[in-house]
Amino acid sequence: MKRLIQRGLMFGNLIRVDSPALIERYNRALKGISGKQTKLKEFHIDVSGFSPEIGEEFKDPLYLNPNGCNRQFIILTVDQKKAPLLGAMFSTSRGILRQFIADNEAKLFALTAHDAVAGELMNSVYDISDPARLFDIRKIVIEADTTQSHVKNARALAEKIDHFQTAPNAWYDDDLIAQMIDLARETGDVTKVPVDLGVQEFEQGNFWTAHFGGLYIFRDVESPCVVVSGDKDRMERFPRLPFVDTTEPNRIASFLRKNDLVEPLVKERGASGARILRQKMEFILVDAATSAGMELGDMSSRTLRHVAQRMGRDLPQAFHGLAALVRWAEAGGQWPRIDSRHPAYFYTLRARPDHPDRDLINRLLSELAPMDFRQLFICHKELFYASYATWPDEKREFVAEFLHRDYMANKAGARDKLFGGREDPLKVPSTTRKRTREQVIEMVGPWGAVKGR
Repeated sequence: MKRLIQRGLMFGNLIRVDSPALIERYNRALKGISGKQTKLKEFHIDVSGFSPEIGEEFKDPLYLNPNGCNRQFIILTVDQKKAPLLGAMFSTSRGILRQFIADNEAKLFALTAHDAVAGELMNSVYDISDPARLFDIRKIVIEADTTQSHVKNARALAEKIDHFQTAPNAWYDDDLIAQMIDLARETGDVTKVPVDLGVQEFEQGNFWTAHFGGLYIFRDVESPCVVVSGDKDRMERFPRLPFVDTTEPNRIASFLRKNDLVEPLVKERGASGARILRQKMEFILVDAATSAGMELGDMSSRTLRHVAQRMGRDLPQAFHGLAALVRWAEAGGQWPRIDSRHPAYFYTLRARPDHPDRDLINRLLSELAPMDFRQLFICHKELFYASYATWPDEKREFVAEFLHRDYMANKAGARDKLFGGREDPLKVPSTTRKRTREQVIEMVGPWGAVKGR
């Protein structure tokens, strides 16, 4: 993993904590949450305040996430919203934490100037030993406060101020005034600088969880389903929802089509998506070549073409399928028949750009097309890191260098090209005259007209 760390592809954007004051605040919060304290003089934290160094010190990677179902967090700075979430057990957790920080940024900025803020992503489930418990998770509630109860005291002060301003003769209540003064010493002027974080709720509809080897739970779609990455024998006890295994591409493809969750990367001839398919071909080629023990030379596109020529008939079917699709898109070649039985099928798809669960769908697609290491890195880092550890050394060098050079240099641009923004549907002429099959393909592409959004 050293290559990834050196290039900022692993543990990147973590927040460095080396100030004695910040460490003391962190320890106060950690003591209140777990009863433990760190002896480290320097460490790094993610968006939740989890530190891999402290996890190693405690020999407990779940010291802020007991049982993996109610993640606790410690906020030392609002800059944590830019950090990743390490060891995510649910695909929604990072988004919820970032949203919480963004929604309360001014209040958190004021609070963290003097203390750490600690809280928890709470749901009604405290044990997920049974898969059925996952269906009890519908709503995530966040309550947070500083270690010195600034939020609780601010709420109490606000109530007393309201009573002071509205109750008869409150102006003459010396005890009430004294209490208000004492609380104000702790909280400051809450009328000018509100610090009450309140109680925030977040819906958790469709999500991925690392539990039970990996599950994609789609329940807020027209035809609900659970996609199982791990041991599907344990899924027999799932209530209500049918399940499908990731080794059943036909059934997964049917589920994606029924719910209109995906679209083709290349929808018409000459589309820019063909360039993305060419890159996917290189990724597949690198996987096949390094698995066969072949050297990649300088790893340039030209050298890789020579590698492909040497491999010839030993190239994977997924490579040939994408090559045929590129020929159709760029050179007017014959329309390739690529359905869910073809190894290239899931490499040709992406989530609908306007779908609210776009990231979740692309995460699933990355697992179904694992040789596309770039999408795996972007959408499913847990699986990427696990896979990276098993790859030949030459492939690891190629992957680390490609991601560093081509992706990290322009992450936003790369994501936009790969996963798209909101697009207008293809304009199909409304004439009713009969067309030949070739004319229809020329007009709307091999998958047919794109459905309305």
